[in-house]
Amino acid sequence: MRTSRLGSALLYLLITVVCVAMLIPFVLVFFGAFKTQGEFTANPGAWLPESFGNFANFATLFERGFGQYFLNGVIVSALVVAGNLVFSSLAGYTLAKLHFRGRGFVFALVLATMMVPIVAIFVPQFMVAVQLGLVDTLFGIALPMLVLPIAVFVVRQFAHSIPEDLMEAARLDGAGELRIFGQIFLPLLAPALATVSVLTFLASWNAFIWPLVMAQSQSTYTLPVGLAVAAQANRTTEFGVLLAGAVVVLLPVLVLFLFLQKYFVQGIAATGLK
Repeated sequence: MRTSRLGSALLYLLITVVCVAMLIPFVLVFFGAFKTQGEFTANPGAWLPESFGNFANFATLFERGFGQYFLNGVIVSALVVAGNLVFSSLAGYTLAKLHFRGRGFVFALVLATMMVPIVAIFVPQFMVAVQLGLVDTLFGIALPMLVLPIAVFVVRQFAHSIPEDLMEAARLDGAGELRIFGQIFLPLLAPALATVSVLTFLASWNAFIWPLVMAQSQSTYTLPVGLAVAAQANRTTEFGVLLAGAVVVLLPVLVLFLFLQKYFVQGIAATGLK
C-alpha cells in the first residue's frame, strides 16, 4: 500500500514538473509583452517587466495594421475549418460506411499524402493558384488547406465507432444516403468534428510559409506574416511588440480549445491519435 502511494506521489510530482516546464515559455511571452525595448537591452534575462500597466506594445502593434492581419487570419481560418468540416465528414462517411471497390486503396492514398512534406508541393500549388488567378487573395491562401488528410483520417477513424446497425435500420426504412448522412451520421460525429475544428484551425492560424508566398501585399497578410512585419522598425526587431503579437495570436487558440475541450478529448481518444 505504501509502495503504491509513493509511486502515485512520484507520478504526480513528475506530471507537475513537466507541466510547469511546458508553461514557462508561455509565462515569459506574457511577461515580455509588457516590457519596453530598453528593458530587453538592459537586462535580457529578467523575467518580470517594470510595469504591467505598459500597453504601449499592444498599441504599437495595432497601429501598424495588426488589426487587418488579425481579420485576414480569422477569414482564412474560418474558410479552412468550414471546408474541412464539410469535405472531411463526406469523405469519412464514404470511406467508413459505404462499400465500394478500391475503398482501401483510396484510404491508403489519403494516408500517403500525410507523409509528403508540404514544401515539396509548394511549386505546383503556386502554379495552380497563378492559373486560377488566386494569388494575393485570401481564398488562394486558404485553398490548399480546405481538405487536410488528417481531417479525413480523424473522421474516418471515428466513424468506425458508429454502429452499422443504425445505418442499416435507416436503409430498411427507405432513407437515402444523404438523409442517413445528415440526420444520423452527422449528429453522432460531434467529437470528431470538434477535433477536426481544432486541428485545422491551428494549421491555418499558424501557417507562415504558404501565406508568405501567396500574399503579395500587406492587405492580404495573415497573422504570422503580419507579425513578422509589425515587429520590425528601423531594421531592428522590437521584442516587446513581437511578444505582444504572440499573446494576441495565442488567445483565439486558447478560447477555441477551452470551448471544444470535452469533444476534442473524446475525438482524440476515439481515433487513437497521439
